[in-house]
Amino acid sequence: MSRQEDEILIVDDIMLFPLRGLLWIFREIHNAAQEELDNEAEAITAELSELYMMLETGRITEAEFDARERKLLNRLDEIKERRTGIEEDEDEEDQKLKERV
Repeated sequence: MSRQEDEILIVDDIMLFPLRGLLWIFREIHNAAQEELDNEAEAITAELSELYMMLETGRITEAEFDARERKLLNRLDEIKERRTGIEEDEDEEDQKLKERV
């Protein structure tokens, strides 16, 4: 590789650094959002388990169980939709940045 080619590669690296940094930031935000959603989903799942136990031991009625279960399952559905939206957003951002590079 010639010296001129080396210089061009260095200039390319310098010019692309801001885009690569931005891509890294988006990935970190995505990872943090995914972790938060995973933690929330785990908490809801634990709450559902406790709810089932309360029904089986007679501490709550069937009507109370149904109402609380519906709310928890709706929250899990919302988490699933948000997780899908985050993944789609990240894919779009990655594609845009790759097109620029």
